[in-house]
Amino acid sequence: MNEAETRAELIDPKLKACDWGIIEGSKILHAYNVCIIADGRIQKGGSPSKPLIADYILNYKSLKSYVMVM
Repeated sequence: MNEAETRAELIDPKLKACDWGIIEGSKILHAYNVCIIADGRIQKGGSPSKPLIADYILNYKSLKSYVMVM
């Protein structure tokens, strides 16, 4: 099973079962490269640490949670 199938068959149904995207004010955003999570640490040489890409953004009334699926 590839990543797209895993999302479609396993993750998205679980989020909907928890009423994400159904309850008024809630949204499920597939972030891909839209949202880059960086913890702000500086590594040697002054360059920032490698950013992480969020798989999902769960938004409820303008409050956002960033989710990475491992």
